[in-house]
Amino acid sequence: MSDAATDTYSVTDRNRVKRLHERGHYDQASVHAILDAAMVAHIAYVIDGQPFCTPTAFWREGTHLYWHGSAASRMLRAQKPGLPVCLTVTHLDSLVLARSGFNHSVDYRSAMCFGTAHIIEDPEAKVRALDAMIDRFYPGRNAELRPSTAQEIKATMVVGMEIAEASAKVRNKGVGDEEEDYALPIYAARIPVTQVIGTPEPCPRLVDGVAFPEGLKGFTAGRRLDEVMLESHRTTFDGE
Repeated sequence: MSDAATDTYSVTDRNRVKRLHERGHYDQASVHAILDAAMVAHIAYVIDGQPFCTPTAFWREGTHLYWHGSAASRMLRAQKPGLPVCLTVTHLDSLVLARSGFNHSVDYRSAMCFGTAHIIEDPEAKVRALDAMIDRFYPGRNAELRPSTAQEIKATMVVGMEIAEASAKVRNKGVGDEEEDYALPIYAARIPVTQVIGTPEPCPRLVDGVAFPEGLKGFTAGRRLDEVMLESHRTTFDGE
């Protein structure tokens, strides 16, 4: 559980970073920044003794996480009575070429969140969550769309999970060779890796006169996706 006084997630055997513990962070600011910069998470869970891991779009409101999917989904149906899950997000920031195979690595930011997932049953809460999902990724867009039909809402299931425990793990050191290896005539480097926004390709059936929405101004070609996602979350939930 989080500590309201310090805005830090409690450290337990479940979320403690056990290897290279100096890379571990438990403060909510670090964990939330990694979550908010992502669009897709992986949800790990066990059903009848069989482990599964499902990639899905997700979003955060406070210390609560949400994701959605088809009402026919095995994962979502299994979570209806409440199911322990682990939600993870990873950003690959660079490839690291060292002077030994052992020291080859990657720079990354990752977050791991634990909790009990449950289905959002209340119809109004479900609609609010679905609206929030659209605005979380594309600020203000929900107000521009046609309302969802009753059938569309029925066909979609929304899952919520309070973050009970969480941790972040970050590597950002670049090349880290053994001291004696720096004199070796072997190429070593950090190769940055980013996901970048491309140029929009309007639908060929777009009605004449429809302009690029103001709420999508952050989606400028060449910008980093993680920066846009973080900015969109702050715009939608923090009013920045």
